[in-house]
Amino acid sequence: MEVSVIRSCSQATNPKTELGFSDSRFSFGKFNEKLFSRKPNSVSFESPLRRGKSGLRITAQAAQSDRLPKSKSSTKSKTLNRIRLFAGLPLDVVSGGTVNQFRAISAGLKALKLLGLEGVELPIWWGVVEHESMGKYNWSGYLTIAEMVRKAGLKLNVTLCFHASSQPKIPLPEWVLDIGKTKSNIFFKDRAGKPYRGCLSLAVDELAVLNGKTPMEVYQDFCESFKSAFSAFIGSTITGITMGLGPDGELRYPSHRGFAKSGTVPGAGEFQCYDKNMLHLLKQHAEACGKPKWGLGGPHNAPAYSELPTANTFFKDHGGSWESPYGDFFLSWYSSQLIAHGDRLLSLASSVFSDSAVNIFGKVPLMHSWHGTRSHPSELTAGFYNTATRKGYKEVAEMFARNSCKIILPGMDQSDKYQLKESLSSPELLLAEIGTACNKHGVGISGQNSTVGAPDGLKQIKKNMLSENLNDSFIFQRIGAQFFAPEHFPLFIEFVRKLNQPEPHSGNLPTKEGTTTATDSVHTRSNLSIHMQSA
Repeated sequence: MEVSVIRSCSQATNPKTELGFSDSRFSFGKFNEKLFSRKPNSVSFESPLRRGKSGLRITAQAAQSDRLPKSKSSTKSKTLNRIRLFAGLPLDVVSGGTVNQFRAISAGLKALKLLGLEGVELPIWWGVVEHESMGKYNWSGYLTIAEMVRKAGLKLNVTLCFHASSQPKIPLPEWVLDIGKTKSNIFFKDRAGKPYRGCLSLAVDELAVLNGKTPMEVYQDFCESFKSAFSAFIGSTITGITMGLGPDGELRYPSHRGFAKSGTVPGAGEFQCYDKNMLHLLKQHAEACGKPKWGLGGPHNAPAYSELPTANTFFKDHGGSWESPYGDFFLSWYSSQLIAHGDRLLSLASSVFSDSAVNIFGKVPLMHSWHGTRSHPSELTAGFYNTATRKGYKEVAEMFARNSCKIILPGMDQSDKYQLKESLSSPELLLAEIGTACNKHGVGISGQNSTVGAPDGLKQIKKNMLSENLNDSFIFQRIGAQFFAPEHFPLFIEFVRKLNQPEPHSGNLPTKEGTTTATDSVHTRSNLSIHMQSA
């Protein structure tokens, strides 16, 4: 089996910025379906002939091409020049101290370099590095990846993941889960008392619940150990560090547990304020406000996870409890606790890496379901007090600005036209709203997609990247079987080509008889092939 990607350069003076892909050709043999595993976040190169070894080979060939005459008016967009493109590595790229699919990852890095990407994003898991006991770190597999990235000539954006992953399965550290077996209130709990074991409750940030240490102290130790272990890479290869802030690394409550089935209308989600420590904070706040009865629990008339907002009266568009004095009291407290949590973690990261030449990021979710209602229930249950009558992302942007951090916004591949009408969803309006708040407070934005293969996703990404809410980088999630699949990879190549090298106007090119156009030269005089073959 062979995959060929043809790269062409109209001008060879700057190979990084002048990359252009005039054509992409994929020829797949009968063993295509076995080349890539179908796990969504991993790459597997398996020989269908059951040979002892399997691998991936990249070769490069470039023919000399004549340099085209420069046109005075064919200049690249300054907007496009600012955008740095990254691709996320598989979530399970490292297990213990081992790099999974080493040869495939190495080949993938070379392919991304040839495409002209700035670099890759590497998820580093708390549950992998500090797996067995507190303070015992194993960075070896991740250090191997950092060295591979450096040798490939790419940059590295590292994500410190203080949460768990369900697919692929990457739990919290074993010693943390052991503590949670007898102290379940270190986790968020819903109205039914069910704990969420994907991250720690923000209410224990400063409580000594982890063998005599607070989670903030444990996070700081982790960051300082990382800084020491990767000192040879930070500021050179590693140019960005993303601080995990909650479920899936995002600044939010785990208000939606699990994923809604495709084609179904998502529910409103549930408030997550029922662990002992969250209830204690709520009780204190209610007493301070002179409303002790309001501190007994969350809203009694809010719907359950999968129920529609109209299943109860709290989110009712007109006359709902969210607009009542009690609703304002609870939602203000609930969102302020989330923002204070984000402030603590970003302040920690900014302090630890203050002397390092890196950008610090935090991820904010795009809870766009029900954004077309007045109450915005999905945003409220996730912790964002943003409604038709209140601009709730102002406080979020202010918090990021205070810590000199940038925001990662996912969902830039989502467009309104492909949302279920019944969900009253509007990712485009919400994205613009958050972007406006960030611009007002001088907070930089790094974009991210939600999934590989969203309908017209690449077009929507480019549209968002060129909007007035300009971002300076984009992290494409995530390389793996689906990313390199024949129905997606050629489109991604075309996306990169159009992003980095807009088509010149035909009027700026020589047209005299006997002179080749830019396109002719690209197709016939220069090519660079990447061959991926089963060994």
